Amino acid sequence: MMNEEKELFDEQDNQDANNTPLKGDNTIKDPDEWTTGDEPMTGAQHSYLKTLSDEAKEEFDETLSKGEASKRIDELQHKTGRGLDTK
Repeated sequence: MMNEEKELFDEQDNQDANNTPLKGDNTIKDPDEWTTGDEPMTGAQHSYLKTLSDEAKEEFDETLSKGEASKRIDELQHKTGRGLDTK
């Protein structure tokens, strides 16, 4: 229990008030390095990627892995401006 709480607080310390990871945070991994990156995308990724694809008028590929979906989300966020830090 104590370790779980410490991990939670450590994780929160690496985020700003909007739960956005802080720049330079070494806990953010490249999707190519994810141990679960080859697994199917999550439900949340599927939903968000579908929304971004529709907004960008781009084809939605529901067969992407977690890692591929993460990269595609980044690409479409840049294209649409959605989800980017505008500060």
